[in-house]
Amino acid sequence: MGRTRTKLVQGEDSAVKAEAPKVKKAKKKKYIDFGIFYINATFNNTLMSFTDKNGNVLAWASAGHCGFKNTKKATPYAGAKTAELLLNKVKNNFDVNEVKIIVKGIGPGRESAIRSLFNSDLNIVSIEDRTPIPFGGPTPPKPRRV
Repeated sequence: MGRTRTKLVQGEDSAVKAEAPKVKKAKKKKYIDFGIFYINATFNNTLMSFTDKNGNVLAWASAGHCGFKNTKKATPYAGAKTAELLLNKVKNNFDVNEVKIIVKGIGPGRESAIRSLFNSDLNIVSIEDRTPIPFGGPTPPKPRRV
């Protein structure tokens, strides 16, 4: 293949002009006085969300969102990675003063997700367990009529 030849238009320089690189300004972090981490640990997945005190979801993550598939989502390692991913999202976008943790479910990712949140430099105020507990149960069968 030969060299392509271009015609110079009158008034243009053949040298390419070097443009200054565009600099992105740092995005301001939104200040949140009180945030809530919700951890929903099921037997198949670990779901986490970060909300403000009114309950508006600001960031979320799950074990499937982190790249785990099938039964790997239901491991303590996946729960820890989910918490780390959500912490990175929160620290990059928000300036949080105090944090409350609300846990629901008895899945395997529960303890490791809480441990990951403890290892961060967040000011954790309280941990609340909202795991539903059955009471009453099913009614006994009627007595047999003979």
